[in-house]
Amino acid sequence: MVVTQYSHLQPAYRQYADLTADERIAWIRADRWLETANAHLALARLNDLLTYPPRDRMPCLLIYGDTGMGKTKIIRKFLRDRVPTFDRGTGTTTMPVVAMQMPAEPIERDVYGELLNAMNAPGPMGDATFRLKATCRNLMRSMSVRMLIIDEIHAMLTGTYRQQRIFLNVIRFLANDLKVPLICAGTDLARQALLTDPQLAERFETFHLKRWVNDQHLAQLLASLGTILPLRRPSDLGSAPVRRRILELTDGVTVRIFRLIETVAAEAVRGGKEAITLESFDGDDLVLPLVAMTQHAEHQLRRQVAR
Repeated sequence: MVVTQYSHLQPAYRQYADLTADERIAWIRADRWLETANAHLALARLNDLLTYPPRDRMPCLLIYGDTGMGKTKIIRKFLRDRVPTFDRGTGTTTMPVVAMQMPAEPIERDVYGELLNAMNAPGPMGDATFRLKATCRNLMRSMSVRMLIIDEIHAMLTGTYRQQRIFLNVIRFLANDLKVPLICAGTDLARQALLTDPQLAERFETFHLKRWVNDQHLAQLLASLGTILPLRRPSDLGSAPVRRRILELTDGVTVRIFRLIETVAAEAVRGGKEAITLESFDGDDLVLPLVAMTQHAEHQLRRQVAR
């Protein structure tokens, strides 16, 4: 009978368990995409909207949730799979998806500036707003843009009421003029902001990235992490006590969960334990993310009182 080394890991990841401690810690800390059930559904909806035929009232989508729930990660993954292409024969660039960052203030001129930057075509800032607007429209048409994404749209609330109205009119105009789906991403404040414009809000469907709870989806996520982390012994990430402890420390926020697992996994390598267990989250010397540190201190205090 042949015993496979590191059988607790997926075959493609077993090679990483043979790396040195420093190399494995660097691997654990590297930024990578891990598709969750919610992320899969969001990407599927984005793919569907990208193929939508032009019409007078294009459908729009708002992806919203608490900070750290993975909105920007989803958008970046979507963009990585749809990179611009350059045709040397015609000298033209095709960019199916344009994703811009919401400017610090919802000023019309800054919106067009960010849009030009997103298309790698910074415009002359000395031009009048209407010229920047015309440049954006012409470029988006020539580059065959089929979707416009605006991230961190809740930042529009930093502006005055008048600035917010102008900004909402701008994005409505772009969606109408270009006949492309408009995708917005932000916190729950973004949803509230869009609702102030009933005409625009009518076009938006919503996709809510909810916090994790102690259910099958969280169990699957943690089990998946246990099969890719380059630890040389099986971890106990799938147990109910570990799930509860992780939720206590992270409040179910995606980025906190990944940061916490990264921290305890690196410590398991550094300390030679080579596995994540319930005790991994209780060490007094464990360096945790700021939010988790507060929850960890409260947990330790409760344990002391219980004794």
